[in-house]
Amino acid sequence: MTKKNKTPSGLAKAMLETAKDMGQAGLLDKEAYEKITMRHLGVKERAKLEPLSGDDIRALREKAHMSQAVFAHVLNLTVGYVSQLERGLKRPAGAVLALLNVIRTKGIDAIL
Repeated sequence: MTKKNKTPSGLAKAMLETAKDMGQAGLLDKEAYEKITMRHLGVKERAKLEPLSGDDIRALREKAHMSQAVFAHVLNLTVGYVSQLERGLKRPAGAVLALLNVIRTKGIDAIL
């Protein structure tokens, strides 16, 4: 892959094609094939994550008809952290923000 244009090189493309063929022929199991990383496939643009306010997070939780405790359990967070998010004392970032954006766009059932 070249650093300037961030696209797979001819060699990387050939390796990916060979790995795909090996998978189809049963010479490479699915688990091994899936270990091929994004750097081999080229840089993809990340999804845009919209910031969420405390009121937005509370609305998501209430729309899902969940208490803070249940919502925290589903998101693998502490109740205190969910409370801080809803009160605006903390701002969601990283994986939490990504998960909340999935819930906002697809609904709570997308993660259950």
